Amino acid sequence: MNRVRITETLLIDCGSERWLCQRCETDLGAARGNYKESCLLHERPLQEVHPPMTGGGAYTFTPNPEYCRLIEFYCPGCGVIIETEYLPPGHPITHDIEIDIDALKQRARANPTP
Repeated sequence: MNRVRITETLLIDCGSERWLCQRCETDLGAARGNYKESCLLHERPLQEVHPPMTGGGAYTFTPNPEYCRLIEFYCPGCGVIIETEYLPPGHPITHDIEIDIDALKQRARANPTP
């Protein structure tokens, strides 16, 4: 069956109902579930991503790490970055994409691609 591109880095294989990395086709779990649970996670230091831009004073545009963390999600097969999210410490990862798989399969059957 068809594979449908969902984002720049994610596909859904309609036949197996699985998330796949668009780059290397690594299986990222059930398409009815959260692909992030199969990814490699890395918490980035906020100071790396948001360096001080105010001359080194006390004021900075860097989010306070007591209230915010930056999580990166990578494909375990090829290492491509799939997603990033800012979360409060202790907050579970979000389930950001939920697709009607049955409707997607029906659309894929109606419009097959080579």
